[in-house]
Amino acid sequence: MFPTDFLKTVPKTPGVYMMLDKQLRVLYVGKAKNLKNRLTSYSRFSGTDHNKTTVMLTKVCKVDTLLTNTEKEALLLEASLIKKHKPKYNILLRDDKNYPLIKVTVQDTWPRVHMTRRRTKDGARYFGPYSSSSSMWATLRLLSNMFPLRKCKGNKVRPRKRPCLNLQMGKCLGPCVDLADPILYMDQVQKVIMVLEGKNRTLVQDLKQEMERASQALLFERAAELRDQIAALSKTLEKQIIASSHFKNQDVYGYGRQGTSVAIALIFVREGLITGSRNFFINDPVENDTTILSQALSQYYDSETIPAKEILLPFPVEDLTILEEHFTELLGTKVSLNVPQRGDKVQLLQMANSNAAHVFDEKEKKERSWQGLASSMEKLLHLEHIPDHIECLDISNTSGKQAVGSLVCFKRGEAAKNMFRHYKIKTVDGPDDYAMMKEVLERRFIRGINENNLPDLFVVDGGRGQLGMAMHVADKLGIRDELDWVGIAKEKQSEGEKLYKPGRKNPILLKGHNPVLLYLMRIRDESHRFGVTFHRKLRAKVSIASGLDQIPGIGRDRKEKLLKHLGSVKRIRKASLTELQAVPGIGRSTAATIYNHFNT
Repeated sequence: MFPTDFLKTVPKTPGVYMMLDKQLRVLYVGKAKNLKNRLTSYSRFSGTDHNKTTVMLTKVCKVDTLLTNTEKEALLLEASLIKKHKPKYNILLRDDKNYPLIKVTVQDTWPRVHMTRRRTKDGARYFGPYSSSSSMWATLRLLSNMFPLRKCKGNKVRPRKRPCLNLQMGKCLGPCVDLADPILYMDQVQKVIMVLEGKNRTLVQDLKQEMERASQALLFERAAELRDQIAALSKTLEKQIIASSHFKNQDVYGYGRQGTSVAIALIFVREGLITGSRNFFINDPVENDTTILSQALSQYYDSETIPAKEILLPFPVEDLTILEEHFTELLGTKVSLNVPQRGDKVQLLQMANSNAAHVFDEKEKKERSWQGLASSMEKLLHLEHIPDHIECLDISNTSGKQAVGSLVCFKRGEAAKNMFRHYKIKTVDGPDDYAMMKEVLERRFIRGINENNLPDLFVVDGGRGQLGMAMHVADKLGIRDELDWVGIAKEKQSEGEKLYKPGRKNPILLKGHNPVLLYLMRIRDESHRFGVTFHRKLRAKVSIASGLDQIPGIGRDRKEKLLKHLGSVKRIRKASLTELQAVPGIGRSTAATIYNHFNT
């Protein structure tokens, strides 16, 4: 029950509070202009037994408070703690997809442009996320054809005696063979950034002026290159949707509520053109609409995700003045949060609100699809439980070495990647898949019993033998009847997939196009992919370690510095004495030791 003894010592100042359960896990993070008043209101809260706030308060065993000097500090600290702890009862801006980004490595001497799915604080510029991977790849192809930047991987350009084909095709300026002019190269990088920022119109005007200058200077080849770049950009501009006649940068938020769920839609407008969108779904949030949208804004924008100069909102939000001040600091110029009443801006808001409403339509469509599939699974596999929560295990090893168990989880038809787990095998030596499976299953199910978090259906990758081992563990832990069990195996190349169930002599045979079989195969294949990827990483680490551990005087720190500076063991092996000496922390004698190790 919500504790009240601590309220006597809580001051009437701005700050942040964290509600913790009996395991000291963070359930909720909130901020307040007056901590004492805000927390006292929880002690007086009265709601129905099924109200989400009521349920949350029954689990709270402790409340920690952090005092701040200002409301703005409390806002920033709240957003930071939510991102760190991901509390169960806070809104979290998840859209269930790992959207791709375009990365420009401006921190490198010779920057490059490529796709990534992870944003890190490495000094690079990130653009996106792109909700459509096809549009992202189309953008990358356009940039590659227009601006001849290097395609080779790594943060440093490796010198070559002969250039790659990209130089001969006119798709690279050739920094690897000292043919690239640094000033011209960085000019191309800036143009790439302008395209990705949506400043296509400005760039077209700049290119036209540059083409005129090149033509007047009788540099006709350069003028022709610029003409082609202008043509390519003009085609792109024709495809983009015009949002308004002005050239403003705007972030437009739409908002929708259906029952206890909320959808937020974000439309990006750059220089008057709609350049992309992003949707978020929040199931049964605790707070009211104005607080929810305020928290969404403070979570979304940070030093890596910069706001537009104008943010359009469907209704006023909490802490509007503080948010404006914070976003102005992030952008470096005045940012305004407006609730428009007329004109083009209202039309943009209507479009964003329509997108938010469409999120519910998509959710409903997926739900109907899942209900049909779940019903078919119950019938065809003779299940005792509705298979909303399915898990599958895969064991990966090389002759018993670098052995790992990989557990994937699917909920209501979608991969729940936050519940994917890797298990390093601890108790088994040698190639014994059954013993490895036994270890992983015991570790997973013992924890599941303690946390009351068992799946509805467990899929075993294998036939009768593997399923038998799973049932041995289930009987030992007393959970055979707590969930359903299925083994999936392809025993002969000419035969299709066979599904095995405990206590059933013959396998269940489904046609190859059956949606139930295809879904189980998808889960099994995902467990393979997840396991093999991690197994390869372990093998690569061992390979790296074995290549450098044999060198006297090379410990963990020096290994990391060598790999960070030169990129791989292969490059370290081929590096000259001068290149090795250039690595921070590697002196002349150590460099000589490394060089002699690989060259004698």
